[in-house]
Amino acid sequence: QVQLVESGGGLVQPGGSLRLSCSASGSIFSIYAMGWYRRAPGKVRELVASIGSGGSTNYAESVKGRFTISRDNAKKMVYLQMSDLKPEDTAVYYCNRDDLRKDPWGQGTQVTVSS
Repeated sequence: QVQLVESGGGLVQPGGSLRLSCSASGSIFSIYAMGWYRRAPGKVRELVASIGSGGSTNYAESVKGRFTISRDNAKKMVYLQMSDLKPEDTAVYYCNRDDLRKDPWGQGTQVTVSS
């Protein structure tokens, strides 16, 4: 059974930074493309960043240049470094496969950007 556990969220002022972490226990992690998703209040969940098994990355236009996704296959971890945060980045952030087939969603980690 795959278990995804996100951490690292919190309250930060506009312009601040956070680093999110995701552990993916129980999975054949290294072969999957992984993504960070977010769900803002009243909105659908969206993919904001993804990283392939070989390390290639893609970003939503809204976060390009501000967010950086990375992975450590040996530790089965995915990270999202977020900088220059804006109030519109406020959301619950989740990790999961970047694939039509998803693992069970974790609880997510809340990111709130507010002064």
